[in-house]
Amino acid sequence: MSRRSEPVYLDHNAGAPMRPDVRDAMITVLQDAGNASSVHTHGRKARGRIEEAREAVARLCGAKTRAVTFVSGGTEANMTALAPAWQDQGTPFYLDKLFRSAVEHPSVVTGGRFPAIDQAVVPVDSHGVVDLGALEDLIKDAAPSLISVMAANNETGVIEPLSDIAALAAKYSHFFHVDAVQAAGRMPIDIEAWGADVITLSAHKFGGPQGMGAVVVRSTARVPAPLMVGGGQENWRRGGTENVSAIAGFGIAAKAVLEDAADTSHFSALREKLEDGLRTVCPETVIFGEGTDRLVNTVCFAVPGIAAETALIAFDLERVSVSSGSACSSGKVSVSHVLTAMGVDEDTARGALRISMGWDTGTQEIERFLEVWPKIVDRLNPEARNKAA
Repeated sequence: MSRRSEPVYLDHNAGAPMRPDVRDAMITVLQDAGNASSVHTHGRKARGRIEEAREAVARLCGAKTRAVTFVSGGTEANMTALAPAWQDQGTPFYLDKLFRSAVEHPSVVTGGRFPAIDQAVVPVDSHGVVDLGALEDLIKDAAPSLISVMAANNETGVIEPLSDIAALAAKYSHFFHVDAVQAAGRMPIDIEAWGADVITLSAHKFGGPQGMGAVVVRSTARVPAPLMVGGGQENWRRGGTENVSAIAGFGIAAKAVLEDAADTSHFSALREKLEDGLRTVCPETVIFGEGTDRLVNTVCFAVPGIAAETALIAFDLERVSVSSGSACSSGKVSVSHVLTAMGVDEDTARGALRISMGWDTGTQEIERFLEVWPKIVDRLNPEARNKAA
């Protein structure tokens, strides 16, 4: 089989392939016995692996090591962070409401542990950027509450003005949660610079194992009340026997991200090549979020007259994997709530396709996509083609 005919994976925002060194580390850990809560040699070895990973994840976020709590993934991390009940040095206190942006991931849209009556939605502009004026109007007279805004959107890659939001949160004595699931490996993460009280991560977005995430707080004295209660694991913040192999894999992936962060210029070049190619094929291509800061690995676009559902099938037949939006809703035929919040009309939104690159993406994957795309356009809407191309 030629290299050109091999499957091409361009859906890293849904989940990245596991890095080989992560897989190898997990296999090694799986071959060992030991509960990290046990005091014998095997238990201490397991505990050491967890703490090594905790240190790596903390470095990834610019946080204190004890600020990291391991959980089962991004959804559990968000459910844990989105809590009315918090603790300050063990003393309970309560946040009044949840203010979340209109373009959040479904695990935040549900509101976590806040009842629906205590939730409010912050609008965004046509690029998908939070309307800071509207946010201030919503929060200025509210009792201490929680503001939740993602670092970067999973569908469009649009980056939010986190430091500006943090400034408003501090001005009115609110807490600030950042869903950083799509940020890791694509942009620097710094909980202090962001001014976030809590951020959430998921390992499988950047080459770690599926089913492993983290809640990271800025101050270890102020933490959300546990979602999973039981034993004293994770400093009493998340009960249940730790998944040592997955945690170890998370740590290896975090170290790799820190090493990769020295140079992400290749992503910029790949995105430019991709977007230039899209417009060469179809001059009327709409690139969502264009004109504002976006993740360099993500391109969300639509071509008038081409439905995403049909295009996905055509790509799959060509052995190219792309997405029509977030993986959590890709099994449904529905309009993206993100694009709707941005004011995109329904017909255009139904054509939205997402290309997302990652640690194993190279020029050949983008070239293969651009080789396949004109053939798909010719089948689905030949009038959209640039006849001069």
